[in-house]
Amino acid sequence: MAYSAGDAILDDEYNAFVGSSTDPFGYNHFAGAGSGEYGLNQSSISTVSAGDAIAASSWNALFTGLDNIANHTNVSITSSSVSAGDDIAIRSALIGDLANLAAAVAGGSTGATAIGTNAVGSSTNSATWNSTSTIERSVTFANNNTMRAFFNAGGFIRIDPSCVTGIDGTKDDVYNTITTGAIGNLDLKAQSSVRSGSGETLTTNGLANGFHNLGTSYTEIIKITSDNSGYTGNNVSIQAKLNAAVGSATVLTIKMVATDGASDTQYTSGNLDSIPTNPNEAPRMTLALIEHHPTDAQGLAAAIQAASNAEVSNSTS
Repeated sequence: MAYSAGDAILDDEYNAFVGSSTDPFGYNHFAGAGSGEYGLNQSSISTVSAGDAIAASSWNALFTGLDNIANHTNVSITSSSVSAGDDIAIRSALIGDLANLAAAVAGGSTGATAIGTNAVGSSTNSATWNSTSTIERSVTFANNNTMRAFFNAGGFIRIDPSCVTGIDGTKDDVYNTITTGAIGNLDLKAQSSVRSGSGETLTTNGLANGFHNLGTSYTEIIKITSDNSGYTGNNVSIQAKLNAAVGSATVLTIKMVATDGASDTQYTSGNLDSIPTNPNEAPRMTLALIEHHPTDAQGLAAAIQAASNAEVSNSTS
């Protein structure tokens, strides 16, 4: 039904504004439990029974909910409240407000600024290595709706790779440059991933992948290879997967694989000029994860956070 300002709202049309799960989406679909890229796990608004009058309290519940989501996503809307006795008439911008808020949630609430931080764990190799270092860490949410709402509301997992220097100056520099320089902070968001670093060779660019693009097998988000002469076989790969499809997943696992492909034949065994005696050893690698979670500072009912985290594997060869 097409509306103009001043038209009366029918009960079934009001219910569509609240509960429609098809485009144009109702409030409960993008703000409640929702599904897929929709849903912030907020309390749903009640619909009315067929034939019931739509009270001012029902109308205001919808507008209050819209205002809360607009405040969190920083999307401008034109909602207003009504008083008992007012005509319950369609506000000309209501459908546009619903569409704009739904789109913001589907995009991962990129305009949200009510985001807090929480370190969720770090793993470091127990020893140096000369072939491969593999570290996996997981982040677990209480249920699938919470996990989806975390990312839909603008939350993200920051992946912070680094290495422990002090073993072999040149090789340490290579991995330090790859991790802290070229990768930097790698933020896994709802619809994409973003790195703060630059430089070296971007061997795999999977930055278009975010939470909603992941499956149960690892997706390579980024792979950086050294540009340093003699070390172009050295690289670091960051990968991610879920324990189920996006709509059902509760666990995100991040894997970092560092590979040492350098021949190291340029070194002598006499330790001349303070060259390390173990030039083939690569430094201990560190994979740290930081949770950037949606808070309740600008409209959400409560902060949305992970429940636990763990080291899945940590090996070298």
